[in-house]
Amino acid sequence: MFQKVLIANRGEIALRVIRTCQRLGIKTVAVYSEADAESLHVKHADEAYLIGKPRVNESYLNMEKILEKAKETGADAIHPGYGLLSENSSFAKRCKEEGIAFIGPSPEVIASMGSKIEARKAMEKAGVPVVPGITRPLADADEAVLIANEIGYPVMLKASAGGGGIGMQVVRSDEEIKKAYEGNQKRATDFFGDGAMYVEKFVENPRHIEIQILADQAGNTLYLWERDCSVQRRHQKVVEEAPSPFLDEETRRNMGEAAVRAAKAIGYENAGTIEFLVDEHKNFYFLEMNTRLQVEHPVTEEITGLDLVEQQLKIASGQLLEMKQEDVQLQGHAIEVRIYAEDPKTFFPSPGKITAFQLPEQPFVRNECAVSEHSVVTPFYDPMIAKLIVKGEDREEAIEYLQQALKSYVVEGIKTNIPMLQQVVEHPSFIVGDVTTNFVSEKLQNKPIKK
Repeated sequence: MFQKVLIANRGEIALRVIRTCQRLGIKTVAVYSEADAESLHVKHADEAYLIGKPRVNESYLNMEKILEKAKETGADAIHPGYGLLSENSSFAKRCKEEGIAFIGPSPEVIASMGSKIEARKAMEKAGVPVVPGITRPLADADEAVLIANEIGYPVMLKASAGGGGIGMQVVRSDEEIKKAYEGNQKRATDFFGDGAMYVEKFVENPRHIEIQILADQAGNTLYLWERDCSVQRRHQKVVEEAPSPFLDEETRRNMGEAAVRAAKAIGYENAGTIEFLVDEHKNFYFLEMNTRLQVEHPVTEEITGLDLVEQQLKIASGQLLEMKQEDVQLQGHAIEVRIYAEDPKTFFPSPGKITAFQLPEQPFVRNECAVSEHSVVTPFYDPMIAKLIVKGEDREEAIEYLQQALKSYVVEGIKTNIPMLQQVVEHPSFIVGDVTTNFVSEKLQNKPIKK
């Protein structure tokens, strides 16, 4: 096992990794920007080092500075968390070149799954269902029109290197796709440095369901059930739960086995997630693979009893999985909501100083949090400040616990999305599990927000 791990991240995920490392007796090194000098991850790590100015490209994305600190401190591994450098194949490669273990898959796998076109090709080869579409970049808008007519509208125009909804647009006619092509290509180039576009069939009213996998360096691969992430706003997940209220046992098993095939086909190792769109008839289609730990990993931990960060550390250090598929038992029901520092009406970020902060402390609650009273939420980073996770014996109990916890959650000084989350978890459609990726826009849009 590793002796010292540098966490190349910030906020609640840095704290999450630190907690597991310290439980395992592994020393931790935090890095931070000038804006994060008083942050909790800095205070809780065994060592902490300033690496630059507030903006991420001058600090948390500065690969050479992070590697320099890893070498100076004698860290034998780097955990990238999620976001930032976690899916940067160049960073994983540099770690390898410096003899520092990257806690994640190989640079080659990260690169192949980072391209949606290459990922789609790999899934087709592995026999994993994919949405009808093309597996090469479009030449121009005219070809986009031609392919869209072959597939049949509506279609989704996508940036190959995209993520988080950037460079994605649903189009329903020749006129719309011509108009969308240039704008989406420019956004993709601006955000990702790659303007390659492709097109695939748009699945109407789908559910977004993902499978968590673990794979060791010997190729042993398991699926750890699924997470239903259908409650989204502008392609960003808001609520995640496990297991999905929509799947039956046969579909659940088929999706899990497909995820394992996908991982094995690309030689995957460490923790990863295969994301699927699932239509109303329970047909499922590969969406993308995330080659890292997910924001929503705690719900999987709650229903399996596994510490996924611990599993990541063990795999990266060369240890084999200690369990077989039949050992992964599903225990209860868990739901996670993301707490954002944002205006619940406009969804604009709400930076500022937190003047009062009180977390729900019921026994059924798990808090993953990056702030405390008097913390300052800066405008430089993602506005997610915490995650609230509950677990019940069944879904009905978990929802009841979540409703209670949200009512006792106190954040003052800044605005948060807690009122919107209360609307979601109290909505009749959510309570019966009848939600698709259109739930927020169709059920909550233009409705008054509770105060």
